[in-house]
Amino acid sequence: MSLKDQITEDMKTAMRAKDSERLGTIRLLQAAIKQKEVDERVVLDDVAIVSIVDKLIKQRKDSITAFEGAGRQDLADKEKSEMAVLQAYLPERMSAEETMAAVKAIVAELGAAGPGDMGKVMGVVKTRLAGKADMGQVSAAVKAALAG
Repeated sequence: MSLKDQITEDMKTAMRAKDSERLGTIRLLQAAIKQKEVDERVVLDDVAIVSIVDKLIKQRKDSITAFEGAGRQDLADKEKSEMAVLQAYLPERMSAEETMAAVKAIVAELGAAGPGDMGKVMGVVKTRLAGKADMGQVSAAVKAALAG
């Protein structure tokens, strides 16, 4: 079953269970997917959907930080519950050690050296590790690999 089908099934389940919080988050995700499909006139595959989920989770993290800084714990909690629903659609993530090893292998393969090659390395790393690793962690690993 594709990720898109899984999301649709989860929406139906949430509707039957009258789980309004979960349903709202899933509908938000479906709207983001549909928006991308309409804008680009394509049918998204699982990799593209995972990148949308990643983007929505990053937005939630930023919102949580802002709400907690403003003393709005109620809104921060709502964002955290949405983030938990979204994280269910992400594949198993690589550990920090696995990410570093993959990045080092790509750096060696490209023969990259020094911070000037960061863009070249990130381009390859993003395509190979999309959805498998946290991109913040990947960026730090690339910086470390090129510095060392």
